[in-house]
Order: sequence, then C-alpha cells, then structure tokens
Amino acid sequence: MSREEYPRPQFERENWLSLNGEWQFAFDDQNLGLKEKWYTNEANYPYKINVPFVYQSALSGIDHREVHDVVWYYRTFNVQVPEKSRVLLHFGAVDYEADVFVNGNHVKNHCGGHTSFDIDITDALVSGQEQILSVRAFDPHFDESIPRGKQFWEEESAGIWYTNSTGIWQPVWLEVVAETHLKQVKFTSDFDAGAVKIDVELNQLQPQVVLEYQIYYKGALVTSGKADFITAKLSFAVDIFQQEIFRTNFHHEGWSWTPEKPQLFDVELTLREAGNAIDQLKSYFGMRKIHTENGMIYLNNKPYYQKLVLDQGYWPSSLLTAPTDEDFKQDILLAKEMGFNGCRKHQKTEDPRFLYWADKLGFLAWGECAAPAIYTDRSVTRLMQEWAEIITRDYSHPSIVTWVPINESWGVPKISFDRQQQHFSQAMYHFIHSLDQQRLVISNDGWAMTETDICAIHNYAHGQESERQKYLYFKDSLSTREKLVNRVSTPWPIFAGGFSYQDQPILLTEFGGIGFDVSGQPGWGYTSVENQQDFLKDYQRIMTAVYDSVGLWGYCYTQLTDVEQEINGLLTYDRQPKVDLAAIKEINEQFHPPQIE
Repeated sequence: MSREEYPRPQFERENWLSLNGEWQFAFDDQNLGLKEKWYTNEANYPYKINVPFVYQSALSGIDHREVHDVVWYYRTFNVQVPEKSRVLLHFGAVDYEADVFVNGNHVKNHCGGHTSFDIDITDALVSGQEQILSVRAFDPHFDESIPRGKQFWEEESAGIWYTNSTGIWQPVWLEVVAETHLKQVKFTSDFDAGAVKIDVELNQLQPQVVLEYQIYYKGALVTSGKADFITAKLSFAVDIFQQEIFRTNFHHEGWSWTPEKPQLFDVELTLREAGNAIDQLKSYFGMRKIHTENGMIYLNNKPYYQKLVLDQGYWPSSLLTAPTDEDFKQDILLAKEMGFNGCRKHQKTEDPRFLYWADKLGFLAWGECAAPAIYTDRSVTRLMQEWAEIITRDYSHPSIVTWVPINESWGVPKISFDRQQQHFSQAMYHFIHSLDQQRLVISNDGWAMTETDICAIHNYAHGQESERQKYLYFKDSLSTREKLVNRVSTPWPIFAGGFSYQDQPILLTEFGGIGFDVSGQPGWGYTSVENQQDFLKDYQRIMTAVYDSVGLWGYCYTQLTDVEQEINGLLTYDRQPKVDLAAIKEINEQFHPPQIE
C-alpha cells in the first residue's frame, strides 16, 4: 500500500513524481551515521520501510515499538531536468528534526515534526546517473520541550497517550519547475465585498514575468486577467460579484462556502515569460466569513451553532498517517452522517489531504498543533516556529475557522498565576492574528484562558453523581453565560488570574467520552456503558443537558473514534459504528440551539 495522490491540492502542478513507497531504513542508536557517512552507502540500511508510514506502524512493514531517537532513510531516484529548470524536493512532515542529503551533499536541516518543507536540490543532482537521497530523522523522546502532542515517550501507550511516531510520516515528492516559479499563493475572501484577495510570491523576481489567472465557478469561467510583478510578491483583489456571468447565472444560488453547501471557486494560475508558460498550477478557494457577535459565532453573517466532534487523527495500522486518501474522506462522511458539522483536530496538524476533503465535502475544522510538555525558552521558540509554518501552509482552506494554539495548559502548566506564561498565551493569540485575520483564535482551550475569541470550556463531570449539582446549570433555563463561566467543574478557573470573561461565545469544547467496549480489549472512558441501549440513553442525557443551556453556543463531543486504550469513541478504532449512526444523528438534530438575546 502506498499514498500516490497529489499531496498538496491547493497548489497542484501536473509535473511531479511521488517518492512514497519502499526505502531502505536503519536505526542509529549509537549515533554513528553522520560520522560514518551513512548517507553515502546503502550497506548501512538493514531494513526496508514503506514511506510515509513510521517504523512504529504496521503499514511501514517494520512495526517495532521500541524507542529509537535516530533513524535513517535511503533510496535512489531518477529525474529528467530540462534546461533552465529546477527540481524541488517536498516533505509533508518528518518528526522531529530532519537532515536531508542528496548525492552525499547536505541540502537541508528542518526542525518541526508536523509541518511541511521543500528544498531546491538541483545543484546537488548529478547528470546522467541515478540520484541518492538520504534522510536522518532525530526524535529525542525524552526532550519535553518538543511539541509532541499525544505521542507517548515510552514503548507502550497508556492513559491519554498514544504510540509515538518517528521520522517521515507524510508524503515525499518531487516537482520539476522553471528557474522562476510560483513559491506561494494565498486566497483571502472578502465576503462582505464579494471579492477575493490573491497574494502570490515568486522564488525570484524576473523581468517580463506576468501572472495570468482564471477563476471558475461550477465549471464556468467567472473572470480572468493579468498582473505584473514589480517585486517578487504580488497582491491584488478580484471582484467576483461584479462579473456579469456570475451575477446572471449563479448569484441567486448561494455562492458561499458552508458545511451544508460547500461552494468552491476553482483557480488556474499561469506564469508567463515573453509569452511562454513557465509555470502552471491549479487551486481553489471558498467565499467564507467567520466572526463573533452577541455571544454567538456567525458564519457568513448568520448565527451558526457548531456541532463538532473531537478527532485525534489516528489509525490502528498507521498511527498518525492515514492508510489511504479515502480514509480522510470516510472519517468526514461518517461524522456528517451522525449530524456533526465539523471537528476539532486534537493535538495534531493534519495532512492537507484531510483539509481538502473538508473543503470539498463541507466540514468545519479547528486547526491545532502538538503541544510540548513543559515551558522553557526552547519550547516557546519551537511552538511559534511551527505555528508560523502551519498558517503559511493551510491559510487558504475555507474549512478551517478556528486556531487552537494551546490546550488545557499543556506546555504552560502555571498559566493560571504565572505572568510569563500568560504573556506567552497572549503572544500566541496576537501572533496568529497578525498572520491570519480571517479566523478565530482560542488562547488555552479548556480553562485558564487569557485573551481569546471563544470561551472554550472542558467538562467531563457529568459522569459522576457527586458532580450532578454543578452540571445542572446546563439544564437551568435561567442560566446565563456568566453562570457558565463561574460554575467551575475543574480545579482550574475558566480564566487565568488577571483575566475575565468579555462576552465571548461559550462553547463546551470537550465533554462526553462515553466508554463502550465492543472490541474486547482493555480500555477506559469518562463514563462506562455495557450495551447500545445504555449508550444511546447516556448520549441522550448528555446532549439534552447541552442543548438546554441558553448560554452555550456550540460544542465538541469527545470523541470520533476509539484510539488504542481509549474506548470512548462513537466509532471503533477501525471506524466501525458502535451504535446506529442514524440514532446519533437524531439526537444531535432533535434540539434547536437557543437564541441569545
């Protein structure tokens, strides 16, 4: 099994070569590879591995759970390089630090286990022969400053922690491009004006280079035009509403992107030099606006109640990497079949292919990043670097409506009272907004929030009878948002010291977690039931309490699937329904969210 679909659907070129599949592989427990130049000799690699699956997974072909901090990859490839062309080598993600060698030349060092990077390897290629590619991945499991998220640092997973992932875990591919080519494209929809802003960046400025663009809607050309480069970066706006074909044929149909009707505009970009096409790519965007007002979240200027499900993004045979592209699509379809309109990707930066399917199928996404375990100068630097790269890569996906940089004080354990850690939370909030003004940002999902666009509360207390009185405020028809914030069911306050509720929308962003074992393996959940009837009864009780609250404006139920020892999913680990999905949907849709006055 190999992943052969184009890895980056919003920046798609025709001329590319997948490097997924069989590579040579080695463990380097003595850290001898650099000294002995393993990147030059295939004899140093005793194993074969199926990229992009990590050695800890079954689909890798190795399936070892032992902890190894340093691993090596080796393969050869052939590529034809026309005159005046460059070869770009792309990595979807390598956990955690990657050193890349081509024909014995060190061409790149990249730190960050969840973000993509590329390398111009043209000058390292040797004409007329097979090219040698080697990667050293360094993943020090006991370095707690690394953003690791749910990955456990020991061999066997336990508690809320899952099997770790080391090395290449997203696709690897090559592209042959012109000497001057498109480096980055960003789409920012101005929903109120009916326009889209397009930002384009070249790898270098070249005289007489012109950008041509064509924008299509449902296969029909809406508009086209040209733009000249004065610098390597170009920014211009296109007014969609003013195009006659759009006003005549499509404006009445509902042209905006929503989970119910995920309308997308297709884009073709062509870079020309002296009239000749030197680079071409396909992309798309959606016209979508998200903002808060009157204690509610608005989608395209209308109140929109989010019914999200927590999604860890793990699979039994492949861990963090989806076995196939179809698995991304299937997870979304199963969630929608249960009446959810989106998900919160938990402690993981997801593959762009998932975001592509969320865009196409209509599924809201909250983007998150793996967290470090401790607070240090190094963890701060590492986290901010990853977030800069996350937003650069995923900025144009209409499905992403919220960023979640910190979860439950992971990596900021003293945030409730420590001003330095509060400063970091505030800095992340403003840093992300400085890069992206078209989404909401949550400062610390769960509790001890600082500045935030959403008041995000976690509460699993409904599973304990002793907590019943605390949880009843959800069912009190007279409850207000202020009561929700002040009635705490965790040891931590909803807002950190020195911060207070400022009329943000309140969402219950972790709750539920009903444990129901249908696989016969040991596991746990926040509550426990023995059969389908009791599961649906408990789910009904929980959701009735949620919908009865006039203060809540959305939720995120824990969780979509079982994961290893966690058996609190709506689906099993291999995506089999535990109960009739139509029954879950009926419960999710039998209530109408209250309107906040």
